[in-house]
Amino acid sequence: MPVPIRRLIVALTLCCALLAGATACGGETRTEDTAAVVAAATPTPTSSAEKQKFAKTRFVANAGLAAGATYQWIVKPWKAGKFKKGAEGRRFALVKAGLAGAFTYNRLKAANKNAQGDPALAKAVAPLTAGIDALKDLPSKLRKGDSTDSVVGSFDDIINNVKDAGKSAGAEVTDKVPSASQLTG
Repeated sequence: MPVPIRRLIVALTLCCALLAGATACGGETRTEDTAAVVAAATPTPTSSAEKQKFAKTRFVANAGLAAGATYQWIVKPWKAGKFKKGAEGRRFALVKAGLAGAFTYNRLKAANKNAQGDPALAKAVAPLTAGIDALKDLPSKLRKGDSTDSVVGSFDDIINNVKDAGKSAGAEVTDKVPSASQLTG
């Protein structure tokens, strides 16, 4: 039993020494120094598009994840007939498609925001903003199994338009299938 008591005494001594050292260093503070630090840390008002670094790279990454999720969990199961009534595993496929739809919408919104940081991308993606916003309610329709053909078509069309817009602006988008943790996170 002497070992735990010895450890307790050492730990207590170290804590007291650290506490005493920290309070001894707390002397006077000068308000001029504090004001200078606060003024230096205050960000200057600029637009988010102006401050964004690597806009094309971020656009390609976000659009690629959206395209990969759409193909892997929406288009591919739809082509395999998993969304048809009576299909084996239909409910699970629809839930995964709904999650993928929400993920795709989120990543396309992020890609649209990234595109604003690059003038060529901003011009190319600007006409697609309304289409991306139209995807907002579609994941819930997928989960419910409502008119899956038109919903899948909408996702596929928007993804292809975003890919084409990126390609025309010099930012080619390739499909990147997100992990399950990315999809649910």
